[in-house]
Amino acid sequence: MPSRADITYFGAGPALLPTSVLENATQALLNYNDTGLGIAEHSHRSQYAADIINQAKTDLASYLDIPEDYEILFMQGGGSGEFLPSTIFEEEANQEELVSALKKAIDAELKLDYLVTGGWSLKAYQEAGRLLGPEYTNLVTDSRTVNQGKFGKIPDESTWKLSKNAAMVYYCDNETVGGVEFPKFPDTLGPDSNGEGPIAVADMSSNILSRGIPVKNFSAIFFGAQKNLGSTGVTVVIIKKSLLPPACPQPSAALMRKLGLPVPPIIFSYETIAKNNSLYNTLSIFDVYIAGQVLKKLLTTFPDKVDDQQAVANQKAEIIYKALEAHPNVYRIVPDKSVRSRMNICFRVTVNNDTEGAEAKFLKDATALGLTGLKGHRSVGGIRASNYNSIPLAGAQKLAEFINNFAQTQG
Repeated sequence: MPSRADITYFGAGPALLPTSVLENATQALLNYNDTGLGIAEHSHRSQYAADIINQAKTDLASYLDIPEDYEILFMQGGGSGEFLPSTIFEEEANQEELVSALKKAIDAELKLDYLVTGGWSLKAYQEAGRLLGPEYTNLVTDSRTVNQGKFGKIPDESTWKLSKNAAMVYYCDNETVGGVEFPKFPDTLGPDSNGEGPIAVADMSSNILSRGIPVKNFSAIFFGAQKNLGSTGVTVVIIKKSLLPPACPQPSAALMRKLGLPVPPIIFSYETIAKNNSLYNTLSIFDVYIAGQVLKKLLTTFPDKVDDQQAVANQKAEIIYKALEAHPNVYRIVPDKSVRSRMNICFRVTVNNDTEGAEAKFLKDATALGLTGLKGHRSVGGIRASNYNSIPLAGAQKLAEFINNFAQTQG
Protein backbone atom coordinates (compact mmCIF):
# COMPACT_ATOMS: atom_id res chain seq x y z
CA MET A 1 0.00 0.00 0.00
CA PRO A 2 1.54 3.34 -1.02
CA SER A 3 2.13 6.10 1.48
CA ARG A 4 1.24 9.72 0.89
CA ALA A 5 4.88 10.44 0.05
CA ASP A 6 4.76 7.87 -2.77
CA ILE A 7 1.95 9.63 -4.66
CA THR A 8 2.01 12.73 -6.83
CA TYR A 9 -1.63 13.48 -7.52
CA PHE A 10 -2.42 15.47 -10.69
CA GLY A 11 -6.22 15.41 -10.30
CA ALA A 12 -8.16 18.47 -11.45
CA GLY A 13 -10.13 18.92 -8.26
CA PRO A 14 -10.49 18.30 -5.43
CA ALA A 15 -6.77 18.80 -5.73
CA LEU A 16 -3.65 17.94 -3.79
CA LEU A 17 -3.16 19.78 -0.50
CA PRO A 18 0.16 20.40 1.28
CA THR A 19 0.85 17.59 3.74
CA SER A 20 1.84 20.04 6.48
CA VAL A 21 -1.52 21.79 6.15
CA LEU A 22 -3.37 18.49 6.52
CA GLU A 23 -1.29 17.59 9.56
CA ASN A 24 -2.25 20.89 11.22
CA ALA A 25 -5.86 20.34 10.22
CA THR A 26 -5.88 16.87 11.77
CA GLN A 27 -5.01 18.34 15.14
CA ALA A 28 -7.47 21.21 14.69
CA LEU A 29 -10.26 18.72 13.98
CA LEU A 30 -9.60 16.99 17.27
CA ASN A 31 -8.79 19.89 19.57
CA TYR A 32 -8.63 23.45 18.25
CA ASN A 33 -6.50 25.85 20.29
CA ASP A 34 -6.74 23.60 23.37
CA THR A 35 -10.47 24.20 23.65
CA GLY A 36 -11.35 20.52 23.90
CA LEU A 37 -13.47 20.85 20.75
CA GLY A 38 -12.52 20.42 17.13
CA ILE A 39 -12.72 23.31 14.68
CA ALA A 40 -15.70 21.72 12.92
CA GLU A 41 -17.58 21.64 16.24
CA HIS A 42 -17.22 25.30 17.19
CA SER A 43 -20.12 27.59 16.41
CA HIS A 44 -19.85 29.69 13.28
CA ARG A 45 -21.01 32.56 15.53
CA SER A 46 -18.01 32.15 17.81
CA GLN A 47 -15.04 34.50 18.00
CA TYR A 48 -12.89 31.59 16.81
CA ALA A 49 -14.82 31.52 13.55
CA ALA A 50 -14.66 35.29 13.10
CA ASP A 51 -10.93 35.28 13.74
CA ILE A 52 -10.33 32.50 11.19
CA ILE A 53 -12.31 34.37 8.53
CA ASN A 54 -10.70 37.73 9.23
CA GLN A 55 -7.17 36.31 9.20
CA ALA A 56 -7.80 34.44 5.95
CA LYS A 57 -9.12 37.66 4.37
CA THR A 58 -6.06 39.58 5.57
CA ASP A 59 -3.64 36.97 4.25
CA LEU A 60 -5.40 36.65 0.89
CA ALA A 61 -5.33 40.43 0.47
CA SER A 62 -1.63 40.46 1.31
CA TYR A 63 -0.72 37.58 -0.99
CA LEU A 64 -2.59 38.94 -4.02
CA ASP A 65 -2.13 42.64 -3.21
CA ILE A 66 -5.89 43.24 -3.16
CA PRO A 67 -6.68 46.97 -2.87
CA GLU A 68 -8.52 48.21 0.23
CA ASP A 69 -11.56 49.22 -1.80
CA TYR A 70 -12.40 45.54 -2.42
CA GLU A 71 -14.33 43.20 -0.15
CA ILE A 72 -13.56 39.49 0.29
CA LEU A 73 -16.47 37.11 0.78
CA PHE A 74 -16.54 33.42 1.66
CA MET A 75 -19.59 31.75 0.13
CA GLN A 76 -20.98 28.35 -0.78
CA GLY A 77 -22.34 26.80 -3.93
CA GLY A 78 -19.07 26.41 -5.82
CA GLY A 79 -18.06 28.35 -8.88
CA SER A 80 -21.34 27.38 -10.53
CA GLY A 81 -23.19 29.33 -7.85
CA GLU A 82 -21.52 32.50 -9.11
CA PHE A 83 -22.44 32.10 -12.77
CA LEU A 84 -24.94 34.97 -12.63
CA PRO A 85 -24.02 37.74 -10.14
CA SER A 86 -26.93 39.75 -8.77
CA THR A 87 -28.13 42.55 -11.06
CA ILE A 88 -27.27 45.94 -9.61
CA PHE A 89 -29.35 49.10 -9.72
CA GLU A 90 -28.34 52.56 -8.61
CA GLU A 91 -31.61 53.32 -6.81
CA GLU A 92 -34.90 51.89 -5.60
CA ALA A 93 -37.93 52.64 -7.74
CA ASN A 94 -41.39 52.83 -6.22
CA GLN A 95 -43.23 55.01 -8.69
CA GLU A 96 -45.04 53.12 -11.40
CA GLU A 97 -43.79 55.53 -14.07
CA LEU A 98 -40.21 54.94 -13.04
CA VAL A 99 -40.72 51.17 -12.90
CA SER A 100 -42.18 51.29 -16.40
CA ALA A 101 -39.21 53.30 -17.66
CA LEU A 102 -36.77 50.87 -16.06
CA LYS A 103 -38.59 47.92 -17.61
CA LYS A 104 -38.36 49.49 -21.06
CA ALA A 105 -34.68 50.21 -20.56
CA ILE A 106 -34.02 46.63 -19.44
CA ASP A 107 -35.89 45.15 -22.38
CA ALA A 108 -34.03 47.38 -24.83
CA GLU A 109 -30.55 47.59 -23.35
CA LEU A 110 -29.76 44.99 -20.69
CA LYS A 111 -26.98 42.67 -21.85
CA LEU A 112 -24.65 40.28 -20.09
CA ASP A 113 -21.56 39.63 -22.19
CA TYR A 114 -19.85 36.22 -22.21
CA LEU A 115 -16.50 35.12 -23.63
CA VAL A 116 -16.91 31.40 -24.31
CA THR A 117 -13.48 29.75 -24.44
CA GLY A 118 -14.18 26.36 -22.89
CA GLY A 119 -16.60 24.15 -21.02
CA TRP A 120 -16.94 26.29 -17.91
CA SER A 121 -17.56 29.61 -19.65
CA LEU A 122 -20.04 27.81 -21.91
CA LYS A 123 -21.93 26.57 -18.84
CA ALA A 124 -21.96 30.09 -17.40
CA TYR A 125 -23.33 31.51 -20.66
CA GLN A 126 -26.01 28.84 -20.85
CA GLU A 127 -27.00 29.35 -17.21
CA ALA A 128 -27.38 33.08 -17.74
CA GLY A 129 -29.68 32.39 -20.66
CA ARG A 130 -31.70 29.92 -18.59
CA LEU A 131 -32.11 32.20 -15.57
CA LEU A 132 -32.37 35.60 -17.18
CA GLY A 133 -33.38 34.80 -20.74
CA PRO A 134 -31.29 34.41 -23.90
CA GLU A 135 -32.43 37.83 -25.13
CA TYR A 136 -30.35 39.38 -22.34
CA THR A 137 -27.14 37.47 -23.06
CA ASN A 138 -24.54 38.32 -25.67
CA LEU A 139 -21.97 35.86 -26.99
CA VAL A 140 -18.92 38.09 -27.36
CA THR A 141 -16.78 35.31 -28.80
CA ASP A 142 -16.84 31.53 -29.14
CA SER A 143 -13.50 29.76 -29.47
CA ARG A 144 -15.02 26.89 -31.39
CA THR A 145 -15.54 29.15 -34.40
CA VAL A 146 -11.79 29.43 -34.95
CA ASN A 147 -10.79 25.88 -34.05
CA GLN A 148 -12.86 23.52 -36.20
CA GLY A 149 -15.72 23.33 -33.75
CA LYS A 150 -13.56 22.56 -30.72
CA PHE A 151 -12.19 24.59 -27.85
CA GLY A 152 -8.44 25.16 -27.78
CA LYS A 153 -7.86 28.72 -28.94
CA ILE A 154 -8.92 32.22 -27.96
CA PRO A 155 -10.11 34.33 -30.92
CA ASP A 156 -8.26 37.57 -31.60
CA GLU A 157 -9.69 40.42 -29.54
CA SER A 158 -10.32 42.43 -32.71
CA THR A 159 -13.12 39.97 -33.53
CA TRP A 160 -14.89 40.24 -30.18
CA LYS A 161 -18.39 41.72 -30.25
CA LEU A 162 -18.84 43.49 -26.94
CA SER A 163 -22.15 45.09 -26.07
CA LYS A 164 -22.31 48.80 -25.44
CA ASN A 165 -22.65 49.42 -21.69
CA ALA A 166 -22.98 45.72 -20.83
CA ALA A 167 -24.16 44.98 -17.30
CA MET A 168 -21.04 42.83 -17.04
CA VAL A 169 -18.48 40.98 -19.15
CA TYR A 170 -17.74 37.47 -17.93
CA TYR A 171 -14.85 35.17 -18.77
CA CYS A 172 -13.15 32.12 -17.30
CA ASP A 173 -9.46 32.85 -16.85
CA ASN A 174 -8.43 29.20 -17.00
CA GLU A 175 -10.51 26.40 -18.49
CA THR A 176 -9.75 23.19 -16.60
CA VAL A 177 -11.35 20.82 -19.11
CA GLY A 178 -9.53 21.91 -22.27
CA GLY A 179 -6.39 23.41 -20.76
CA VAL A 180 -6.86 26.95 -22.09
CA GLU A 181 -5.62 29.93 -20.07
CA PHE A 182 -5.76 33.62 -20.90
CA PRO A 183 -2.11 34.75 -21.15
CA LYS A 184 -3.03 38.04 -19.47
CA PHE A 185 -5.93 40.35 -18.74
CA PRO A 186 -7.61 41.11 -22.09
CA ASP A 187 -6.61 44.51 -23.46
CA THR A 188 -10.16 45.06 -24.74
CA LEU A 189 -11.51 44.96 -21.19
CA GLY A 190 -8.86 47.23 -19.73
CA PRO A 191 -9.49 50.73 -18.38
CA ASP A 192 -9.34 53.57 -20.90
CA SER A 193 -7.50 56.86 -20.51
CA ASN A 194 -10.19 57.99 -18.08
CA GLY A 195 -9.80 54.88 -15.97
CA GLU A 196 -13.12 53.51 -17.17
CA GLY A 197 -13.74 50.03 -18.52
CA PRO A 198 -16.37 47.30 -18.74
CA ILE A 199 -17.66 45.65 -15.57
CA ALA A 200 -15.31 42.66 -15.81
CA VAL A 201 -16.13 39.49 -13.87
CA ALA A 202 -13.80 36.50 -13.95
CA ASP A 203 -13.88 32.90 -12.79
CA MET A 204 -10.38 32.09 -11.56
CA SER A 205 -11.15 28.81 -9.83
CA SER A 206 -8.24 26.86 -11.27
CA ASN A 207 -5.42 29.39 -11.54
CA ILE A 208 -5.96 31.71 -8.59
CA LEU A 209 -2.86 32.18 -6.39
CA SER A 210 -0.63 30.94 -9.23
CA ARG A 211 0.17 34.33 -10.78
CA GLY A 212 -0.25 38.02 -10.13
CA ILE A 213 -3.52 39.56 -11.28
CA PRO A 214 -4.51 43.20 -11.84
CA VAL A 215 -7.33 43.12 -9.29
CA LYS A 216 -8.18 46.77 -9.93
CA ASN A 217 -9.25 45.89 -13.49
CA PHE A 218 -12.05 43.66 -12.21
CA SER A 219 -15.38 44.42 -10.65
CA ALA A 220 -15.54 40.90 -9.25
CA ILE A 221 -13.40 37.76 -9.20
CA PHE A 222 -14.66 34.44 -7.89
CA PHE A 223 -13.08 31.03 -7.40
CA GLY A 224 -13.73 27.71 -5.76
CA ALA A 225 -11.18 26.84 -3.10
CA GLN A 226 -10.55 23.25 -4.17
CA LYS A 227 -7.77 23.81 -6.70
CA ASN A 228 -5.07 26.06 -5.23
CA LEU A 229 -6.58 27.42 -2.03
CA GLY A 230 -7.98 24.54 -0.01
CA SER A 231 -10.66 21.89 0.23
CA THR A 232 -14.11 21.78 -1.33
CA GLY A 233 -16.86 23.65 0.45
CA VAL A 234 -16.14 27.36 0.08
CA THR A 235 -16.11 29.80 -2.80
CA VAL A 236 -14.31 33.12 -2.54
CA VAL A 237 -15.53 36.37 -4.09
CA ILE A 238 -13.38 39.48 -4.40
CA ILE A 239 -15.68 42.39 -5.24
CA LYS A 240 -15.42 46.16 -5.46
CA LYS A 241 -16.97 47.82 -2.43
CA SER A 242 -18.49 50.40 -4.76
CA LEU A 243 -20.84 47.65 -5.98
CA LEU A 244 -22.12 47.01 -2.47
CA PRO A 245 -24.28 49.10 -0.13
CA PRO A 246 -24.13 51.82 0.95
CA ALA A 247 -22.23 52.93 -2.16
CA CYS A 248 -24.59 51.00 -4.45
CA PRO A 249 -28.14 50.40 -3.17
CA GLN A 250 -29.56 47.01 -4.09
CA PRO A 251 -33.00 46.47 -5.63
CA SER A 252 -35.74 44.94 -3.54
CA ALA A 253 -37.23 41.58 -4.44
CA ALA A 254 -40.49 43.36 -5.21
CA LEU A 255 -38.81 45.63 -7.74
CA MET A 256 -36.97 42.70 -9.34
CA ARG A 257 -40.29 40.91 -9.82
CA LYS A 258 -41.92 44.00 -11.33
CA LEU A 259 -39.04 44.23 -13.79
CA GLY A 260 -39.35 40.58 -14.73
CA LEU A 261 -35.89 39.74 -13.39
CA PRO A 262 -34.99 36.64 -11.35
CA VAL A 263 -34.66 37.03 -7.58
CA PRO A 264 -31.57 35.14 -6.36
CA PRO A 265 -31.57 33.15 -3.11
CA ILE A 266 -30.44 35.33 -0.23
CA ILE A 267 -27.39 33.15 0.44
CA PHE A 268 -26.09 34.17 -3.01
CA SER A 269 -26.61 37.87 -2.27
CA TYR A 270 -23.28 39.68 -2.09
CA GLU A 271 -24.95 42.41 -0.02
CA THR A 272 -26.14 39.89 2.57
CA ILE A 273 -22.87 37.98 2.77
CA ALA A 274 -20.79 41.18 3.03
CA LYS A 275 -23.06 42.65 5.70
CA ASN A 276 -22.60 39.51 7.82
CA ASN A 277 -18.86 39.03 7.28
CA SER A 278 -19.60 35.78 5.38
CA LEU A 279 -21.57 34.40 8.34
CA TYR A 280 -25.19 34.89 7.33
CA ASN A 281 -25.69 31.12 7.33
CA THR A 282 -23.63 28.22 8.66
CA LEU A 283 -20.40 28.56 6.74
CA SER A 284 -17.93 25.65 6.82
CA ILE A 285 -15.34 27.22 9.10
CA PHE A 286 -13.13 24.16 8.79
CA ASP A 287 -12.78 24.76 5.04
CA VAL A 288 -11.95 28.42 5.64
CA TYR A 289 -9.39 27.26 8.19
CA ILE A 290 -7.79 25.01 5.56
CA ALA A 291 -7.65 27.93 3.12
CA GLY A 292 -6.09 30.10 5.80
CA GLN A 293 -3.43 27.50 6.50
CA VAL A 294 -2.59 27.26 2.79
CA LEU A 295 -2.23 31.04 2.65
CA LYS A 296 0.02 31.02 5.72
CA LYS A 297 2.24 28.43 4.08
CA LEU A 298 2.42 30.43 0.85
CA LEU A 299 3.30 33.64 2.68
CA THR A 300 5.99 31.83 4.68
CA THR A 301 7.45 30.05 1.64
CA PHE A 302 7.50 32.96 -0.81
CA PRO A 303 8.96 36.30 0.33
CA ASP A 304 7.69 37.99 -2.84
CA LYS A 305 4.33 36.33 -2.41
CA VAL A 306 2.43 35.47 -5.59
CA ASP A 307 5.29 36.61 -7.85
CA ASP A 308 7.50 33.87 -6.42
CA GLN A 309 4.77 31.27 -6.81
CA GLN A 310 4.23 32.39 -10.40
CA ALA A 311 7.89 31.74 -11.20
CA VAL A 312 7.62 28.21 -9.80
CA ALA A 313 4.33 27.53 -11.62
CA ASN A 314 5.84 28.67 -14.90
CA GLN A 315 8.92 26.52 -14.37
CA LYS A 316 6.89 23.39 -13.65
CA ALA A 317 4.69 23.91 -16.70
CA GLU A 318 7.71 24.50 -18.93
CA ILE A 319 9.32 21.25 -17.76
CA ILE A 320 6.21 19.21 -18.59
CA TYR A 321 5.48 20.91 -21.92
CA LYS A 322 9.12 20.55 -22.98
CA ALA A 323 8.97 16.79 -22.41
CA LEU A 324 5.78 16.53 -24.48
CA GLU A 325 7.20 18.66 -27.30
CA ALA A 326 10.28 16.44 -27.49
CA HIS A 327 8.15 13.54 -28.79
CA PRO A 328 5.65 14.90 -31.34
CA ASN A 329 5.22 11.42 -32.83
CA VAL A 330 3.68 10.22 -29.55
CA TYR A 331 2.16 13.28 -27.87
CA ARG A 332 -0.18 15.96 -29.16
CA ILE A 333 -0.77 18.94 -26.91
CA VAL A 334 -4.45 19.88 -27.20
CA PRO A 335 -4.66 23.69 -26.95
CA ASP A 336 -2.86 26.15 -29.18
CA LYS A 337 0.57 27.12 -27.85
CA SER A 338 -0.49 30.74 -27.39
CA VAL A 339 -3.10 29.82 -24.77
CA ARG A 340 -1.66 26.75 -23.07
CA SER A 341 -2.66 26.52 -19.44
CA ARG A 342 0.07 26.31 -16.82
CA MET A 343 -2.42 24.67 -14.46
CA ASN A 344 -4.15 22.02 -16.62
CA ILE A 345 -1.86 20.44 -19.19
CA CYS A 346 -4.00 18.52 -21.68
CA PHE A 347 -2.60 16.16 -24.29
CA ARG A 348 -3.30 13.00 -26.28
CA VAL A 349 -1.09 9.93 -26.60
CA THR A 350 -0.89 7.88 -29.81
CA VAL A 351 1.35 4.90 -30.55
CA ASN A 352 1.17 3.06 -33.89
CA ASN A 353 -2.05 4.91 -34.76
CA ASP A 354 -3.65 3.67 -31.55
CA THR A 355 -4.79 6.41 -29.17
CA GLU A 356 -7.17 4.53 -26.90
CA GLY A 357 -4.76 1.72 -26.13
CA ALA A 358 -1.76 4.04 -25.78
CA GLU A 359 -3.54 6.29 -23.31
CA ALA A 360 -4.73 3.33 -21.26
CA LYS A 361 -1.15 2.06 -21.03
CA PHE A 362 0.16 5.55 -20.25
CA LEU A 363 -2.25 5.87 -17.32
CA LYS A 364 -1.52 2.36 -16.06
CA ASP A 365 2.26 2.82 -16.18
CA ALA A 366 2.03 6.26 -14.61
CA THR A 367 -0.09 4.97 -11.75
CA ALA A 368 2.47 2.23 -11.08
CA LEU A 369 5.01 4.99 -10.49
CA GLY A 370 2.73 6.95 -8.16
CA LEU A 371 1.72 9.51 -10.81
CA THR A 372 -2.05 9.53 -10.39
CA GLY A 373 -5.10 11.60 -11.36
CA LEU A 374 -3.95 12.01 -14.97
CA LYS A 375 -7.09 10.87 -16.78
CA GLY A 376 -8.67 13.63 -18.87
CA HIS A 377 -12.13 15.03 -18.26
CA ARG A 378 -14.90 12.60 -19.19
CA SER A 379 -16.24 14.98 -21.85
CA VAL A 380 -13.02 15.13 -23.86
CA GLY A 381 -10.88 12.18 -22.81
CA GLY A 382 -7.14 12.16 -23.18
CA ILE A 383 -4.62 13.00 -20.48
CA ARG A 384 -4.72 15.98 -18.14
CA ALA A 385 -1.97 16.86 -15.68
CA SER A 386 -3.30 19.45 -13.27
CA ASN A 387 -0.19 21.31 -12.23
CA TYR A 388 -1.58 23.20 -9.26
CA ASN A 389 0.50 25.00 -6.65
CA SER A 390 0.75 21.98 -4.34
CA ILE A 391 2.47 19.89 -7.01
CA PRO A 392 6.15 20.16 -6.04
CA LEU A 393 8.85 20.88 -8.58
CA ALA A 394 10.10 17.34 -8.04
CA GLY A 395 6.63 16.06 -8.97
CA ALA A 396 6.66 17.93 -12.27
CA GLN A 397 10.15 16.62 -12.97
CA LYS A 398 9.07 13.05 -12.20
CA LEU A 399 6.15 13.35 -14.61
CA ALA A 400 8.39 14.81 -17.32
CA GLU A 401 10.84 11.94 -16.88
CA PHE A 402 8.02 9.44 -17.24
CA ILE A 403 6.72 11.23 -20.35
CA ASN A 404 10.16 10.93 -21.94
CA ASN A 405 10.68 7.30 -20.91
CA PHE A 406 7.25 6.22 -22.07
CA ALA A 407 7.78 7.71 -25.54
CA GLN A 408 11.21 6.18 -25.89
CA THR A 409 10.01 2.67 -25.06
CA GLN A 410 6.99 2.61 -27.38
CA GLY A 411 6.79 1.10 -30.84
